[in-house]
Amino acid sequence: MSITAKDVEHVANLARLDLSAEEKEQFAGQLNAILKYAEKLNELDTTNVEPTSHVLPLSNVMREDEVRPSWPIEKVLSNAPDEEDGQFKVPAVIE
Repeated sequence: MSITAKDVEHVANLARLDLSAEEKEQFAGQLNAILKYAEKLNELDTTNVEPTSHVLPLSNVMREDEVRPSWPIEKVLSNAPDEEDGQFKVPAVIE
């Protein structure tokens, strides 16, 4: 697979970028170099490599969904700039 200046021009058009002819050639060359390097990965023998979704041994850190005591409403509202009927009172954002 090779990327031409015409391909770069098409993508630049989609991104509303105005590139000079020199820049299109430069980017096409750079993208082709990246693709050539990425093709080297296909040369690796991965037959004995297990497929993984992540390279780090992470596991889900979710806890059990259980009811726990909450803070008292007075303490929650103690730092509120304004409150009314046990709720935060904020300025209207829609007129």
